[in-house]
Amino acid sequence: MNDVFPVSLVSNVYLDELTSTVRQKQLSWEDYRNSELVTEEEYQILKSYHTSSAETRAPLPEVGAVLVGALVNLVDKVAKVESLQQLLVVADDILDANENNAIYFHQTCVENPKYPFSPFLKCLSKDDDFIALKSSKILTTLLCTADSDEGVDLRDFFQWIAAQLQSKNISVSDIAVQNLESLLKVSAYRRRFYETRNGVSSLLDLLKRNNNNPQMQYQVIFCFWLLSFEKSIAGEIGAKYDVIPIFIDVAKASVKEKVIRVIISTFKNLIEKAPEENMASMLVHKLLNFSENLATRKWSDPDIIEDIEFLKSQLEENFQSLTTWDEYIGEVESGKLSWSPPHQSQQFWTQNSARFNENDHELLRRLGRLLATSTDPIVLAVASHDIGQYVKHYVNGKRVVQEIGAKQRIMELMTHENPEVRYQALLAVQKLMTNAWE
Repeated sequence: MNDVFPVSLVSNVYLDELTSTVRQKQLSWEDYRNSELVTEEEYQILKSYHTSSAETRAPLPEVGAVLVGALVNLVDKVAKVESLQQLLVVADDILDANENNAIYFHQTCVENPKYPFSPFLKCLSKDDDFIALKSSKILTTLLCTADSDEGVDLRDFFQWIAAQLQSKNISVSDIAVQNLESLLKVSAYRRRFYETRNGVSSLLDLLKRNNNNPQMQYQVIFCFWLLSFEKSIAGEIGAKYDVIPIFIDVAKASVKEKVIRVIISTFKNLIEKAPEENMASMLVHKLLNFSENLATRKWSDPDIIEDIEFLKSQLEENFQSLTTWDEYIGEVESGKLSWSPPHQSQQFWTQNSARFNENDHELLRRLGRLLATSTDPIVLAVASHDIGQYVKHYVNGKRVVQEIGAKQRIMELMTHENPEVRYQALLAVQKLMTNAWE
């Protein structure tokens, strides 16, 4: 799958403390030999490896296949919680000692096509935090070093990760997001996680719950950065999950350079991979203004300076093309108004307000009909805003709006149940009241 295997890196004090507790328990390899779960040869190799200190343990080349094969088989067959805990510690130690040791785990598929993944996947459903968390770390390492993910149902693993992201135990959600960081380095896994039920939404919830935790913010957005390398994901994640304004708010509130850097890098990917789908939203949410502000700060990392300049130049270049009159006409005619760039561009209204009078105020009348017929709060809010802007920028606008019957409807919308509709209607009425008749 990868020419260079990314290494799984999970560092968590909670998991380390649980591991330390398990290490203190005596592991009896004799029991496995006596119950014929391992052969005499396997017993000798397992015991010799486990009883030697980390410093004196012999390299695995000569015994690796036998040692790991017996270990994976035991994890598959043993049901006792305490025994499983101990076996998982040994397995994880082997993988942590040298990333090349993963090859011995992958070789077990010769014995059983479901190996090495199936035994550890089963452990995820055990009613024991340590077993599930330790198994997830091992699975992540195995998946990140696999030539193929055949033999593993990634849907189950990603569904488990999505569930742990929602955990109230911050240590559990931390381990889950660290596993995900490693997995998403592998391109083949990105779309599969993206399509996992509640996967992306759980990541966003975790981000929102940890607004005072810069490290967690960084880890979560790092996952989104990795997802954004996939063109298909970059093209839809903004509209589907509204991540752009969320990330902008996080960046504005953050004092950590690395958090801002990974957000800017994610925006860069979204522009490079899917500019048409993301540029308008970035402009609407004033990312250009924010990037101009960021460009004035001092940064220790030259990469962030380069990315900010890229972002600023791309947004500046596309600003005018995204605020054209033809685009605006098309949006109004479609009846699907949104907060696209023209609505919030002062330059657009200054240049085009008089054009609303063309063809007997045809476009203005369309806005009036949308106010009268639409039930979509966004459409009502945007249409109210636009009529207010027309009145502000066109000297006879107040009279025209009353003549086409839109004034009464806007006043009615001041009591609408949606707060944004009420707010935009109020602003429009203020303009209607303050602009003089001519």
